[in-house]
Amino acid sequence: MTVTDSPAPTMPASVPLPAAPSGWPLHDPDVRGFASDNYSGVHPEVLAALAAANGGHQVAYGEDDYTARLQEAVKGLFGEAAEAYPVFNGTGANVVSLQSLLPRWGAVVCATTAHINVDENGAPERVGGIKLLAVPASDGKLTPGLIDREAWGWGDEHRAQPLAVSITQTTELGTRYSVEEVRAITEHAHARGMSVHMDGARLANAAAALGVPVREFTSGAGVDVLSFGGTKNGMLFGECVVALNPEAARGLTYLRKMDMQLASKMRFVSAQFLALLEDDLWLRSAAHANAMAARLRSAVEGLDGVELTQPTESNGVFAILPEGVADRVREKFRFYDWNASRREVRWMCSFDTTPEDVDRFAEALRAELGR
Repeated sequence: MTVTDSPAPTMPASVPLPAAPSGWPLHDPDVRGFASDNYSGVHPEVLAALAAANGGHQVAYGEDDYTARLQEAVKGLFGEAAEAYPVFNGTGANVVSLQSLLPRWGAVVCATTAHINVDENGAPERVGGIKLLAVPASDGKLTPGLIDREAWGWGDEHRAQPLAVSITQTTELGTRYSVEEVRAITEHAHARGMSVHMDGARLANAAAALGVPVREFTSGAGVDVLSFGGTKNGMLFGECVVALNPEAARGLTYLRKMDMQLASKMRFVSAQFLALLEDDLWLRSAAHANAMAARLRSAVEGLDGVELTQPTESNGVFAILPEGVADRVREKFRFYDWNASRREVRWMCSFDTTPEDVDRFAEALRAELGR
């Protein structure tokens, strides 16, 4: 049998996007909600960046031009020591970050409301093998005094050793740390031989609200490793572990792979971050989300029956409503209970929340309160 060579099929260097399947979209794009900034779609500029990054071949597992450019962008934000490790999601970013700071016997001091403590289904403990030492914080923010409630027992073989602190910026309660507050925590922790991790799922909202360069409350304030969020700020998927102090955050190259967070086609995570960071889209989008939350607070804080429970310092509003009101409003606008036992709810705004969205929601709430 004679085998002859056949010409290889040809493909254009850049494949145009096909038309959407018949009957798409499957959802109603006019439906809006205030449940989570994860409910929003992808920012058009991020989608455009993904399409532009799609042509041809690039080396897999991070040896691509986009990830190399991301390293430069991250150094520009956080300083020359910073190293970027793109990952798939926020839970993975937190687990990988914390593992890099700790030996097997290490523990992390965090707030009871921290995402790693209440929203990650035991991933830090079961995947990361990390003991969490949670401290109550009414506003979601740790202080040196609160840290010391669990930062003790070094040298005691019967106790997991408190060797790291994890703070969230902005917090799960929508509050934010000032530059001085972050610095006080890092100085206190470092003096006790502890490293500091920052969960920055909404880092952009904090930077936009504080109005200072992001390095002032991260690398410049002594944070050792950062989980840099992108999904809540207009990305399709992906977050980034940033080693701000590579001497403290060890083994990230291996931990990322071991924890199943190494993307083969990493260019598509990195390209999204570049779209956000270049031309400050990340800050503009976050500032808009913050402004919509401020508008929402202003619209509801004078309504009879609405008790606001936290200051609105980023893109979230927390309130207690009368019995039954939340469920009736949810028939039109989805949002979550934060603490159902006391009828506390959470309303989140995103990069694509409009003033009209806020005004219609406030009117729906006003109507139900008046029933």
